[in-house]
Amino acid sequence: MSEPKAIVIGAGIAGIATAIRLKVRGFEVQVFEANHYPGGKLSEFEQEGYRFDAGPSLFTMPQYVDELFSLAGKNPRDYFNYQQLDTVCEYFYEDGRRFTACADLKDFVRQVKLQTNDTERAATRFAANSRRIYQITSHVFLEKSLHRLSTYLNFKTLWSLLKVLRIDPFRTMHRANKCFFKDVHMTQYADRYATYNGSDPYQAPATLNVIPYLEQHFGAWFPKGGMYAITTSLVKLAEQIGVKFHYSSPVDEVILDGKKAAGVRVQGKSIAADIVVSNMDVWFTYHRLLKNYPDLKPRKILRQERSSSALIFYLGIGKKFPDLDLHNIFFSKDYSAEFNAIWKHKTISSDPTVYVNISSKYKPDDAPDGHENWFVMINVPSDEGQDWNRLIADARVNIIRKLSRILGEDIGSLVTCESILDPRSIEQKTSSFRGSLYGTSSNNRFAAFLRHANRSSKVKNLYFCGGSVHPGGGIPLALLSAKIVSDWIP
Repeated sequence: MSEPKAIVIGAGIAGIATAIRLKVRGFEVQVFEANHYPGGKLSEFEQEGYRFDAGPSLFTMPQYVDELFSLAGKNPRDYFNYQQLDTVCEYFYEDGRRFTACADLKDFVRQVKLQTNDTERAATRFAANSRRIYQITSHVFLEKSLHRLSTYLNFKTLWSLLKVLRIDPFRTMHRANKCFFKDVHMTQYADRYATYNGSDPYQAPATLNVIPYLEQHFGAWFPKGGMYAITTSLVKLAEQIGVKFHYSSPVDEVILDGKKAAGVRVQGKSIAADIVVSNMDVWFTYHRLLKNYPDLKPRKILRQERSSSALIFYLGIGKKFPDLDLHNIFFSKDYSAEFNAIWKHKTISSDPTVYVNISSKYKPDDAPDGHENWFVMINVPSDEGQDWNRLIADARVNIIRKLSRILGEDIGSLVTCESILDPRSIEQKTSSFRGSLYGTSSNNRFAAFLRHANRSSKVKNLYFCGGSVHPGGGIPLALLSAKIVSDWIP
C-alpha cells in the first residue's frame, strides 16, 4: 500500500517541524517554499565579514526541538547543541539604573534586591504567579487545540477551567505588575514580556505573565552555530528521513475537490496530496491560495487586530563592548507613551525601547576580530501605509542617539556596515500580513480562544501551522502548532 501524501506550504520552522512529524507517521511529504532558503523568519545572512541571524534571537524550551529528533529515532546531540545562559538579559534604564536578569531564580531574586528598590518577596511572588499560570494553562492552551471537543472532555481541562480566575484574565499585565512591584523599573521589566507575542501590556491580559516562567524554569539558551542552526539541523533531519524540499517554488493555489483539499498548484503544475498543511500566514492563505473561494474566508478572524511588527538595523560595529551581553534592552523613559505611539497612533515613539542582540558574544566568528555584530530592534506597528522611509530615518537617529548616550560612545561613528528590515520587507520575505510578527495581537482577554484553528472547519484535509494560528507566534509555540496538527490528522 502506498504512503499517503502530504504537502506543506512554507518551510518556516513550523512547516519543517510538521513535515518531520508527518514523515515519522508514514506520510510521503513534500515542502514547497517560495524563498531559495528554508527557515522563514528564522534565517541568516552575511555582510562584509559579519553573520546575522535575521529573525528570532531568543531561544527557550529547547525540548520541543529535541523532541523532533527523538521522534525520528535520532540522538538530538548528533545534530543540534546549545548552551544555557547564566544571564538572560542586561537591562538599561534612562535614569542610569541597570538590572541584570539572571537565569537562576535564586540569583534573579537576589539581584532584584541588590539592584532595584524592590524586595526578594516581590520577585518571588511574581515568579510563583508566573509558574501557577503555566501549570494551569500549558496542557490546555499550549499543547492542545482549543477547537476540538476532545480537548474539553478530560479531567485536566476541567481542572484548568475551574481555576480560570487564577490565571488573571481580567486585569491588564501592567495593572497586575504594578501590584507585584513597587519599583517602576521592575514594573517596566515585567511589562516588557507582552512584546514577546507582539502585544501591549496596557491592554493585554495579565495571563501573559506566564511568559517569564518559560525563561526562568526552562532556561534561555544559545544554539551552537547561532539561531539559524535550529533551521539547518531540522532541515538536515527532515531530508535524512525522506522529506523533499522544493525551494524557489511558491504555491499559487490550494486545489479543492469539492470541499476537500486535494493538492496544490505550483508554477502551473498540479500536485496531488491527501492532506495540505499551510505554514503561510492565514491571511495570505485565504487571500492568495484560496482566492477563488471567497465563501471560505473566516472574515471575523481575518479582521482581528494584527500584532506589532519590528524595525531591525543589522549593524557591524567596529568595537567590542564588555558591558553588553547576548541580550540587551535599553528602555524608553515613558513606556506608556511608547505603546500609545504603536497601538493608538500607528507610529514610532521618538524614544523607543531598543533591543540589541550580539551573537558574536557567544560565536566570535560572527564578526571580525575586535568587532561585534549588532541586531538592533525596536517594536513598531504593523504596516498600514505609513511613510516608512521617514519613520525609519527618524528612528535611526533616535536609536543611535539613545545608545550613544547610555553607552558613552559615538555609536554612529562605529558602524562599519548596515542592513535594514522593516514591516514592508518582513511581509515581502515571509508572507506575514502587514509585517506583523505574531499574526494577531493578544490585546484581548479572549485572544487565546480567537486565534485561527489548526484545521479548516470548511475544507476537509486542510490544516494550518505557524505563528498566525493557535497557539501563537515565537519558536516554541510554532513548534507546538506542528504537534497539534500532527495529533489532529487521522
